[in-house]
Amino acid sequence: MAKTKVVVVDDSALVRSILTEIINRQPDMECTGAASDPLMAREMIRNLNPDVITLDVEMPKMDGLDFLSRLMRLRPMPVVMVSTLTERGAEVTLKALELGAIDFVAKPKIGVADGIRLLAQDITDKIRIAAKAHIRRAPAPAPAAAPGAPVAKPVTMASVGRLSTEKIIFIGASTGGTEATKDVLVNLPADCPAVVITQHMPPGFTKSYAARLDGLCKIRVKEAQDGERILPGHGYIAPGGFHLSVERSGANYIARVQDGEPVNRHKPSVEVLFNSAARVVGPNALGIMLTGMGADGARAMKVMKDAGSYNYVQDEASCVVFGMPREAIAAGAADEVLPLSQIASHLIDRLRKTAGGSLNRV
Repeated sequence: MAKTKVVVVDDSALVRSILTEIINRQPDMECTGAASDPLMAREMIRNLNPDVITLDVEMPKMDGLDFLSRLMRLRPMPVVMVSTLTERGAEVTLKALELGAIDFVAKPKIGVADGIRLLAQDITDKIRIAAKAHIRRAPAPAPAAAPGAPVAKPVTMASVGRLSTEKIIFIGASTGGTEATKDVLVNLPADCPAVVITQHMPPGFTKSYAARLDGLCKIRVKEAQDGERILPGHGYIAPGGFHLSVERSGANYIARVQDGEPVNRHKPSVEVLFNSAARVVGPNALGIMLTGMGADGARAMKVMKDAGSYNYVQDEASCVVFGMPREAIAAGAADEVLPLSQIASHLIDRLRKTAGGSLNRV
């Protein structure tokens, strides 16, 4: 079986050396080149035709984002970003994911060499995932509206009324999920039910991610805080390094943010969130499983369905990685399997049709 060919792009000779060593220790991959800047990387990509690139966010001669943007436009290929664990690093990394990078690894600001060695399994796992991922091409810009053309009215859900305070939408996602979740949330109206989200993401990145979504969406989006009330028209992101679940407090739903052991190797874990949805929200829950590697949340999504929830699962063609959705389908957890672009509209249609009643399946 052919090895996965990797080109490392980093301005630090030490980091290049460590990443090369880590990659070459794996029986299924090899580092075929290491470039100190994007211009050198461009030649290596042309000559070596790698399967995956690891790319430093901050680079000399050409910014890492500029290079990534050009690469995904001219020669789309799997890219794993190597980010600095800072607020600036988090913001740049999220932009890289928007541009088409498959995933990222966060290196510490100090003790970089030891930190990267500790992340060896994470790095190589993400290279393996990237090598098999579906590459997202940037969508073409929408054509400008003709002069005098009618302006589309914003979607509203005023007819849902009281229902929006009872229902809760639960989303689970991993690799490719930052953009997939965004694509769902930006199409939800301001008065939709609360949305609670577990996206596999390390500490230090979820706050920036929530802030970015808040600036793009009609609903308000924030990092979840322990004990806060879950409100309609709001989205709550599980903080990196903590599990998020939903509990009852009298007539209200509240967020429970807790430390604990990883579940399915993840913290936050979709399994934890979806189990709480089944236990606490039952038939008032709507589940959404988006792109991601592995099986986290699949069994719990079936428990949700058995408790009366209605579940949407992203289809293979629109996934970056069809792991978690495949497992949810195999578990019998899906009510509908849809392209990413149709999930929000189907969800809204269902909420409108069931306004004033329960979510019993038709």
